[in-house]
Amino acid sequence: MPQLFDRDYTPDELARLIGDMTQLAGVRLGELSDGVARGVRIADFHTATGLAFTVLLDRGMDIGAARFAGRPLAWESPVGWAHPSRYEPGELGWLYTFGGGLMTGCGLAWFGAPTVDQGVPLGLHGRLSHTPAANVSAGAQWEDGEYVIWVQGEVREAKVHGDTLRLTRCISTVLDGTWLLIDDRVENLGFTPAPHMMLYHCNFGFPVVSPDTELVVDDANVAPRDDVAAPGLDEHTRFGNPTPGYAEQVFYHSVNPDDDGSAYAALINRALNFGAYVRYRQAELPCLVQWKHTGAGQYVCGLEPATAWVGGRDTARAEGQLKVLEPGEAVEYEVEIGVLPDAEAIEEYEG
Repeated sequence: MPQLFDRDYTPDELARLIGDMTQLAGVRLGELSDGVARGVRIADFHTATGLAFTVLLDRGMDIGAARFAGRPLAWESPVGWAHPSRYEPGELGWLYTFGGGLMTGCGLAWFGAPTVDQGVPLGLHGRLSHTPAANVSAGAQWEDGEYVIWVQGEVREAKVHGDTLRLTRCISTVLDGTWLLIDDRVENLGFTPAPHMMLYHCNFGFPVVSPDTELVVDDANVAPRDDVAAPGLDEHTRFGNPTPGYAEQVFYHSVNPDDDGSAYAALINRALNFGAYVRYRQAELPCLVQWKHTGAGQYVCGLEPATAWVGGRDTARAEGQLKVLEPGEAVEYEVEIGVLPDAEAIEEYEG
């Protein structure tokens, strides 16, 4: 039974108080109409507790802008929500259309640094974020006492004389939700083994990230990606003032899961008693990549559950981290992104 405005309500009680459930929560399909985002289909969510976010249907069902009770959760880049037709696949061209947002999907066949794998040149972070979804549906309904709000679609990455991978994605929340859930299934529709990599690029910005913010994560191990990050290892959980010309730092976290196999990481603004967290199933996503960039105008921390580190597909192959899906084989992922809205929620999370 949902709890709203300090009390529990039954579906019948709510039906008597409102004309339509969209007064409290729901999802609405639409389309952006200006600038580089013109033509991008979207699904706008809102819950009765103040969570609002936009799913970018033509961007691999990424999650763009997100807010809670008016406070932004996600970092938004100066690029905007560019239409996938503007995608530049080579080398670092992906960055010209990286809008940030609460979650950018990287995959399906590869992600990570530009590289050449078995003679095939691969640009940054793969094609997923620039592929429109098909068979999209959205809705809301009561299920076992919860009012569930959802959008679902399919994203296919295919090549003639190559592999065919299909992602079926469902993004959902509930009437009184302070979180959203991403349920994914990736299947090899081809008849030969296909390499598969997946990364959830969750991008948190101000005020979740500020000089008053701390990264809270139960690490079994944490290591810098390279010599640039190494000097910042001791301060990887803290965030300084915005600095012009800041060189990004990336850290690799191996997180201790709980008894249910879930791993967590949170960013908590101690001054505001406000924050956000990521929860994921560690069995399928054993790596957590932290992207720390406190540059002026690009002040962001990425928390990125992944199947491998971000050195590129050739490196993942060499280090035994590359998944290969057999014909007809599928793998499922579950990622939850939520809000820590007050001191009580933070205490419960840390307890």
